[in-house]
Amino acid sequence: MLLSQSPYHLTYCTNIHPGETWDEVFASLKKYLPEVKAKATQPGQRMGVGLRLSHKASEEILEKDHLATFQRWLESQGMYVFTMNGFPYGGFHHQRVKDTVHQPDWTTLERVNYTKRLFSILAALLPEGQTGGISTSPLSYKLWLTKAADRKQGFELATRNLLQVVEHLYQLEQETGKFMHLDIEPEPDGLLENTQEVLDYYQTYLYPFAKQVLPERIGVDSGQVEALIKKYVQICYDVCHFAVEYEEPGQVFQAFENAGIQIGKIQISAALKADIPEEPISRSKIHKEFLPFVESTYLHQVIARNQDGSLTNFSDLPEALESLESSPAVEWRTHFHVPLFVEAYQWLKSTQADIVKVVNLLKEKAYTEHLEVETYTWEVLPEDIRLPLGESIARELNWVKERIEQE
Repeated sequence: MLLSQSPYHLTYCTNIHPGETWDEVFASLKKYLPEVKAKATQPGQRMGVGLRLSHKASEEILEKDHLATFQRWLESQGMYVFTMNGFPYGGFHHQRVKDTVHQPDWTTLERVNYTKRLFSILAALLPEGQTGGISTSPLSYKLWLTKAADRKQGFELATRNLLQVVEHLYQLEQETGKFMHLDIEPEPDGLLENTQEVLDYYQTYLYPFAKQVLPERIGVDSGQVEALIKKYVQICYDVCHFAVEYEEPGQVFQAFENAGIQIGKIQISAALKADIPEEPISRSKIHKEFLPFVESTYLHQVIARNQDGSLTNFSDLPEALESLESSPAVEWRTHFHVPLFVEAYQWLKSTQADIVKVVNLLKEKAYTEHLEVETYTWEVLPEDIRLPLGESIARELNWVKERIEQE
């Protein structure tokens, strides 16, 4: 939805809804989107959709007349698609996902072809005059590339593949007049996981490789290449992810702005955190509070802030819990998307304060047009904090909308 007196289009990511085939996805959208629209928009207001299609669904929607049927349904419901989530390629529900969410990564042609296909679909769905974006994996999973030589090779291959998508975006804009951007989504243990790594990547790999490739491929002058990269390759700022990295939103936004790197989408999400007390009895209570959040579907990376200010990374919550008793940490933050509107869970808290900081920054300056609520963990949340799904999604959208629109 376009928020009143602002440039922001607000939606939620439909990766919360199970479905890997197009029939399953469409059935979920028809079940939940009208309910959410009724509870989160004004009468007559159009609602934006943050669409997630698996590889399989992205192929099937292009068969027969499925895409045209979906377009007609969106129009009949007063809805439009302006952003998509192209991070998860395959199954995302009712199975073990963990680090396979990065497969296939950007070193593979499967990732290239999937992303190009998504952009072709978005070009068809995107309303005239609207910009579009698709968020994607942070190139690969860092723990797969532990050797320096492997990591360098991974960066090089991923960059060459990513530039194929830049070429596709350039051609789509020439053909359709629609501008769309690829939004890289840094996350804990991603090959790109924090601000400095993103800045280094643009300078070390993206700009140099683009200057080698793009002038010949799309016939632009080499002096235009850096501007083209900044236009078509942007950043998906997931509030949860950057909070887990202990990065201040204002500093991140400023660093990207100084480098001329744009934020294509802000995913509004909250992480789980806890202050770690010194007393063993209190630590055992923290341990007990975290246990219901140990689940087998998603990765829940933990970053501990130690007494000396250093950070310690754990690849998943169970690994971190094993160290809690003797840890020098004073705070933990874990990559577990929890409801936006809940600030505390007894001994545990959320990083809701970072969302408030982001909202306040957006009141001062439009760093992006695309805002997407992303709490995809409803089905694996502890039962005592679950609500009916449609009600929960609408409540999150309204929570964000109220804070952006209030004076």
